[in-house]
Order: sequence, then C-alpha cells, then structure tokens
Amino acid sequence: MHIHVSIADQNLTLTDDVGHVRVWPVSTAVNGPGEQEGSGGTPRGEHRIRARIGTGLPSGAVLVGRRFTGEIWSPALAASFPKRDWILSRILWLCGNEPGRNRLGRVDSMRRFIYIHGTPDDQPMGVPRSHGCVRMRNADVIELFDLVKVGCPVLIE
Repeated sequence: MHIHVSIADQNLTLTDDVGHVRVWPVSTAVNGPGEQEGSGGTPRGEHRIRARIGTGLPSGAVLVGRRFTGEIWSPALAASFPKRDWILSRILWLCGNEPGRNRLGRVDSMRRFIYIHGTPDDQPMGVPRSHGCVRMRNADVIELFDLVKVGCPVLIE
C-alpha cells in the first residue's frame, strides 16, 4: 500500500499491493507547499505514517492535542469556537523520510504535527484551505484509516 497526495489536483490516491486504486478529494495548505516550520505549508516529499490515532471514535469526534475531547462536531459547537482548526474523527500522523527536506531541524513534518485528518463536512474539498495538514471528509478519512497501517509510505508532491 502507498498513498500519493497531489497538491496540484487536491486529491489523495491510495494504491494497494495489487494495483487497486481509491481516490478522495482533499484540502491541503492555503499557503501552498512548504516544508519550513511556521510556513503553514504542506510539506512535500516522501513521508510515512508514524501513528494512527482515533481507532473506534465516532465520526466527527473532536481531537485536540491528539486526544478525544468527548465532543462531537456540530454547527453549534463550531459557532462556540470560531477560531478552532478542527481535527476530527481520525489522525494519520506523518513523519518525513528525507533529512533536510521534511525530517529533522526546522523542516521536520512530525514536529510540525502534519496529519491527514478529518474536517467538518461543510468545509470544501478540492480547494487549499488547511494550515499545512491534509484534510479529508470524515467518512473518507475513516475509510482510509481502516485500510492503512503504521509505516505506510506517503508521497506528497
């Protein structure tokens, strides 16, 4: 299995070991690509899934600091926290594989907390809107999460 994220096409493709392909729309960084800490960009290059977080949580489960808050996203909850960058349902935490490009120092994707994660379903997909992560619809990230394991390669370009 491997994942390919296309920043240009705003999609994520999962290819399994026999060549079956699934494609989902995503939303990458509004600031475009960028590896530097503080850039708000989506880091490019070879990554892998370092951790899977959220097994068994309900769709729309709110995660803060990679922990379930006990809340489920709703428009009313969103109105109460208008500035929150919603991380919902599941997290696939990425780790860069390329020292100096997306690993170690000020370009470390893991230390930048770069995830593939769920987002409110009222948010557009196919349009760059994130703060650096790869956002997916909740049903889509849950489906992807159930198909991949820690160590799965992820190429972002």
